[in-house]
Amino acid sequence: MKIKRLVLMFGMLSAALIIIVPFASNGQLKGMNKPFLQKTEERIPSTQKRLMVIDDYIQIRSVRDPQLSPKGDLIAYTVTVPYLKKEKKETRIWVAPFDGKSKTIPYTSKGHSSSQPRWDPTGRYLAFMSARGDGETQVYTLFRKGGEAMQLTDVRQGVENFVWSPDGSKMALVIKDPSPEDIAAEKAEKEGKKYVKPKVPEPHVIDRLQFKLDYEGYLDRRRTHIYVLDIKSRKLLQVTSGDYDDFQPTWSPDGRFIAFVSNRTDAPDTNYNQDIWVVASDSPDKGKNLIQVTTNPGEDGSPAWSPDGKWITHYSKTDVDAIVFATEHLAVSSSTGEQTKILTEKLGRRISEPCFSNDGQSIYFIVEDEGKRHLARIPASGGNIERVIDGKVSVGSFTLGSKKRIGALVSKPNLPGEIFVQEKTSELRKLTTLNDELISELKLATVEKACFKSSDGTEIESFFYKPPSFNPEMKYPTILWIHGGPDAQYEFNFDFLAQLFCANGYFVVMPNPRGSSGYGQDFTLEIFADWGNKDYQDVMAAVDYAIEQKWADPDRLGVGGWSYGGILTNYVITKTDRFEGAVSGASLALFACNYGHDQYQRWYEKEFGLPWENRELWERLSPYNKVEKIVTPTLIMGGAVDWNVPIINSEQLYMALKRLGRTTKLVVYPDEHHGLEKLANQKDRYERYLAWYDKYVKGIETED
Repeated sequence: MKIKRLVLMFGMLSAALIIIVPFASNGQLKGMNKPFLQKTEERIPSTQKRLMVIDDYIQIRSVRDPQLSPKGDLIAYTVTVPYLKKEKKETRIWVAPFDGKSKTIPYTSKGHSSSQPRWDPTGRYLAFMSARGDGETQVYTLFRKGGEAMQLTDVRQGVENFVWSPDGSKMALVIKDPSPEDIAAEKAEKEGKKYVKPKVPEPHVIDRLQFKLDYEGYLDRRRTHIYVLDIKSRKLLQVTSGDYDDFQPTWSPDGRFIAFVSNRTDAPDTNYNQDIWVVASDSPDKGKNLIQVTTNPGEDGSPAWSPDGKWITHYSKTDVDAIVFATEHLAVSSSTGEQTKILTEKLGRRISEPCFSNDGQSIYFIVEDEGKRHLARIPASGGNIERVIDGKVSVGSFTLGSKKRIGALVSKPNLPGEIFVQEKTSELRKLTTLNDELISELKLATVEKACFKSSDGTEIESFFYKPPSFNPEMKYPTILWIHGGPDAQYEFNFDFLAQLFCANGYFVVMPNPRGSSGYGQDFTLEIFADWGNKDYQDVMAAVDYAIEQKWADPDRLGVGGWSYGGILTNYVITKTDRFEGAVSGASLALFACNYGHDQYQRWYEKEFGLPWENRELWERLSPYNKVEKIVTPTLIMGGAVDWNVPIINSEQLYMALKRLGRTTKLVVYPDEHHGLEKLANQKDRYERYLAWYDKYVKGIETED
């Protein structure tokens, strides 16, 4: 199991799916380093700017994972192309010259997806991951100058991650233990027999406290461990073991050791105490002798070595009681585990992706700060922080190369993510133009960020999206769209849904209420065990501000959100009748029904206590218990197999509203988890949003 930040539960999943995940029908590339365009039957390009429509979502190309070659002359990245008619998405790896003077080249072929491009230390080969045919995900390599991809690994259960060794002779692999089916199939193969799957699946036999996870299902005792692959001999050596998940491997500069992340406490299912460990890359005993680098009782992760091998930089969440709301500080620890130093405690902002500069003098990292996401650096020993890429932008990821070259994935309010590059002190330069042609055709909303005071005087920020051709003499029907998380933030990036609402004549309010990240841990903790109170005040203050500015029509208001955005929507409509229409997506209603049914018992126990011991709080926080106060027409939506925020919440909320005679509708997407994956369902969701708001906020008779 590849561990992710659990805050993704209610939060970034919704933001990412709305902002990032595209869907499409057939697409073709017209020219190198040019945008992908649909065939004419899908969309006819116009020379005049026009309003955005839902089908434009299928035009947006998702660019990810920039990786500079060792010499810094090339940069590899992935481009995802969705095909609506075929109901699939395909990701290919492309390579562009850093100087942008020659052609961009597709390195992987059509017909199957490839991801995680990584250059070998010489720059002669590019490795990547792909699942081809009916097989599991394996590691492949490509010669830089061309040719067919060569399959490097042949692991029956597949490979979850890989990292080149410093000399390129080995790889560290993350592999999950084989399933009983894998073991039976391998045994049959050795005996020269054909393996036949049982007609009736084996029952799930569970003995773990953490026994469910969205997208994975019921959990067993199979764990992920670190292996070392000798590329020449193809021999695999398992270097970690035990009833723990080991992940995020990274090699020491001399290739003798591998740092990794693992929760190796006595009861890892009860806490978030993952630490950084070091194992010998030739460990003969499957990692029985490890060096524990961090001893922080909170969460540590994303390790990266210094060039001299003496230090490991990482993030560290030091406030155990703050659980998922705790700030990820930038830290450095001695690789022998003798010392740890927090470098950004005064900054008080969430950081990610720390890594040393090539000379070891600085540490680069991404910092989340008041609706922005910047690339920053700090002296390796601590000191003043410099914003390397700043302004009204959102930096998604970055890569460092020789000659002080930087590649970064950057998004802006009027630009979906593209690759930008920078050399030494030069200006940031846009390298890819995958979405330029489409964006140049569209009339986009104007985006402003403003600060105002909530009802108790707390300063709150919100993004305000003004419709194209905004007329200050008009008051617009307005949608309050609430982000997930709760500890996430709206920021200066391209938000398709907000743009779509604006293109349909709505003014859009997207606040960062208390509970949001980007404003410090104290701000985030304001809603601790108090959901739907101060954050409710803040989102309502954002609406009031839009009304005071004479942007929003107070008689035509809508509210909605997905995940925690849906949860806070439930609080809003139980507390006020000011909204004419609401959308509650993948939301929570009756808290107690989730304990033991979803994946968050560790979170709930720390924040709310055990439901049979602290039932009063569990019931007080449940918007379901005030359902009779809801009069707003409410569209309720969710995935049928969502174990993040299970559909039972939506079903119970719908049943209560229906029983009370309220205007409501329940939409359940079959075989969908917390974030909708199927392209047709994503399109359907947008169509239903617009139809519902048009009918109940604008008063237009539509089929909803």
